Amino acid sequence: MMLRSVHLSYGLPLLRCNPRFCSLASLPAIASLSQASVFAAPWRSPLCVPCPPSHAVFRAFWMSSGGPDTRPDVVAATGPAAAPSMFQKPKICFCHSCGNPTKHVIPDGEEKIRAVCTVCGKIHYENPKMVVGCLVEHNDKVLLCKRKIEPSYGLWTLPAGFLEIGESAAEGAARETLEEACAEVEIISPFAQLDIPLIGQSYIIFRARLKTPDFSPGPESLECALFALDDIPFDSLAFSSIIVTLRMYIEDINSGNLKFHYCTINKRPGASPSDPRGFNVDHHLRS
Repeated sequence: MMLRSVHLSYGLPLLRCNPRFCSLASLPAIASLSQASVFAAPWRSPLCVPCPPSHAVFRAFWMSSGGPDTRPDVVAATGPAAAPSMFQKPKICFCHSCGNPTKHVIPDGEEKIRAVCTVCGKIHYENPKMVVGCLVEHNDKVLLCKRKIEPSYGLWTLPAGFLEIGESAAEGAARETLEEACAEVEIISPFAQLDIPLIGQSYIIFRARLKTPDFSPGPESLECALFALDDIPFDSLAFSSIIVTLRMYIEDINSGNLKFHYCTINKRPGASPSDPRGFNVDHHLRS
């Protein structure tokens, strides 16, 4: 069996298998990236670990449906802040094609750890999630929804959620606004794209206007309200993406020039979304 290795920051070799020289059943598992397992292991010896439990150190993202493994724009961390590792372990434990267990290895010709089926050899790729929403303008105010679900129960947000298969980004943003605020909107233009690499999410926020002045809380909202820009409750906003979007919008309104923004939000693991020290923003485009 031909093996290749790449040394992690802890000095452990990460096994890499060339499928031309080994069977799928003998694919090695990679070393656990948690400090506890690293320092418990013999120095510089490869570790073989099972699929990570639900409380693993590295979680790709939490989605908006709630629950401990599905949370948007929020990262769990039990230790001090640290930069995300490029060697994050996949979360896929079983093959989507045949149902057999996977092992976490770097496939030949690639540079990242993948979940590879031990039976059929299928390589499983994990991709970022797309979140879409609306910045709804009405009489110099913006529409916000107070969340009725976790995460960030009781905090304010723009109506937004995960894009569904079969719809465009604009259609998804309008649907989310209807679901969360019972408001029918007309999309005006895209306002911002915000990438959050640490949690594997990319946001597209559209400017929109109410078709009628009617709105009310949907099943996922406690209340909905129009806020003048000076009255936006920045200390009670749910997510870093919403804070950044509204700050950029206010700056554009004050300058008299509404632009399209593309930026990256670099989050600090475990930081509160409303903590200005918890993230920074790299602005790549204002047009």
